[in-house]
Amino acid sequence: MEILIFQTDIKSAENVAILEPIFNNHADILNWSVDLEDIDKVLQIEANAGLTKNTVIELGKAHDFAIEILAD
Repeated sequence: MEILIFQTDIKSAENVAILEPIFNNHADILNWSVDLEDIDKVLQIEANAGLTKNTVIELGKAHDFAIEILAD
């Protein structure tokens, strides 16, 4: 298992609800959350090793969300 951290433009609980079925039904995503209080709207994903950062970015892009790798 690995933890992936991203900066997003997810702004509300309604946005989270749009992504919920996509992330919940993805075979490699074990758990995920979005911190709407953080300035970077941090998306944290616990995933199987097979999930790539690019896959997460593309999943967001397909639903009009900007998801980027969060710099350390």
